[in-house]
Amino acid sequence: MTSDSSASVSMLSNPESDNNPDTQIRFKSESNRLLLLLPPETDAEAVGSSWSDLWTQLKQRLSGGERFWQAETSVHLIARDRLLDARKLQSSADVLGDVKLRLKRVYTSRRQTAIAAVTLGYSVEQDSPVAHLNHSSEDNNQPLADPLYIETTVRSGMDIRHPGSIIVFGDVNPGGAVIADGDVIIWGRLRGLAQAGAGGNREALIMALRMEATQMRIANLVARSPENMPSEYYPEVAYATPKGIRITKASTFSRGPSSVVPS
Repeated sequence: MTSDSSASVSMLSNPESDNNPDTQIRFKSESNRLLLLLPPETDAEAVGSSWSDLWTQLKQRLSGGERFWQAETSVHLIARDRLLDARKLQSSADVLGDVKLRLKRVYTSRRQTAIAAVTLGYSVEQDSPVAHLNHSSEDNNQPLADPLYIETTVRSGMDIRHPGSIIVFGDVNPGGAVIADGDVIIWGRLRGLAQAGAGGNREALIMALRMEATQMRIANLVARSPENMPSEYYPEVAYATPKGIRITKASTFSRGPSSVVPS
């Protein structure tokens, strides 16, 4: 996003905080969404950056003054490295809901925050939110992050993004999306969108106990499920080949030049 298209509004005026805007909550409006930026956890000792202080700031800003948003505007919470559990996320969503704002997505670099957000049903992007907002993440050669393990159903309208592999213990419903720089493993039914190797890695895999994806992507390759679904299902793996994405039984697949083990 560019400064030309966004308006930044500080939560409170504090002489010490004004010298460093990262010690207080900030809002930024962009198109039809509202960004709620939390100070980094590394500034926890700074003025006004404990959770209780941030909570007070949020309530004061939302309840007072002229509001610059429209009702039912989607809010994207930029949590950065701040650790938020389900209680803090839910209380934030509740106070936003009181003024007809809807928490939709959480950006975080903390695994615990990502898991809590997904469990509550919010879309999540676990990575450096500043890099994503500034579109500066161009280096695809960096090592993958540790896998993200999630035990939930990815419902319609939810999407999960992670700079490593994603393992979902549950289903991915139509309209849901799982996007990983590494592998995507669904320990359940894959009926939504799955993308592995989002950073360009064609060695990444997609695996599901029941493969019914509306769309699969590996790096820049795209495939859709066949129109005629099989009468019986078994664990399958989708992998990239020079001719596109192929799907095979997990029991006959092996990483390597041949990819498929002869039965």
